[in-house]
Amino acid sequence: MRTVDLLRLAALVFTAVTCVVMGDTAGKLLTARGVDPVVVAWSRFALGALVLLPLSGMRLSELYIARDWRVWLRAGLVTGGISCILTALKTEPIANVFGAFFVGPIVSYVIAVLFLGERPSLQRSLLLGLGFIGVMLVVKPGFGASFGLLYALAAGCCYGTYLAVTRTVAGSYRPRLLLMSQLLIGSLLLTPIGISADLPALSWPIMALLAISALGSAVGNYILVVASKTAEASLIAPLVYSQLISATVLGVVVFGDWPDVISLCGLALIVLSGFGSLVVHQRSHAPVLAAK
Repeated sequence: MRTVDLLRLAALVFTAVTCVVMGDTAGKLLTARGVDPVVVAWSRFALGALVLLPLSGMRLSELYIARDWRVWLRAGLVTGGISCILTALKTEPIANVFGAFFVGPIVSYVIAVLFLGERPSLQRSLLLGLGFIGVMLVVKPGFGASFGLLYALAAGCCYGTYLAVTRTVAGSYRPRLLLMSQLLIGSLLLTPIGISADLPALSWPIMALLAISALGSAVGNYILVVASKTAEASLIAPLVYSQLISATVLGVVVFGDWPDVISLCGLALIVLSGFGSLVVHQRSHAPVLAAK
């Protein structure tokens, strides 16, 4: 990919992940106002489904997707992941939550190697090892690790497994159909918990934050689907690490949460791991591109 095209892709992905972080920032503000994280997650799936359904091109003939157990597993994993990350955001700084959450790509890589037949790469393994060290610096296991960050790690594990399951179904269904399936199934799974939880009084600030939370996540994920049409997943994945930049900036601006020195070092290692993977990807594809 040419440098100009790569920069455009990077800008598109950064816009997408920033929208997602804005949605999570609104979610954190909601939980600070006493709204149950599960209610926030429920509203995010339900409102996201309503907004994106007209854009999905979904047809009645495609409802057969509901018979695939992998689709349900995938949706269940992303539902659990979002519920966990919103629970973590209730008590933890945004940057630290996303730092712990980025254990996901490591989990996805290990599952792909062990169960999906993907060949391990020494360079990628070393870079993911570097990222894992960064995650551990953020979480600080045994040295002040908080309960909230354990939820963030659980969210990352759910997301990593979700990515691995997605690889098994990606060739069978349209990307927008898969996106709609997780929104609709997530809404269905969370409805019993959502209606039994203490619902907030629907003041204008609460409704505005619920809308931002849902729309930020929906728009961000839709932009990522659009980006996936022009670039392969292995190229987009490292660019998603730029989410940590948005998370750190919004954490400082909105909440005044400055990561401590150890956490900053961990976040820097995670970003280095992500963009190092991007460099490796570009180098490995350069001979192929030159030959065309």
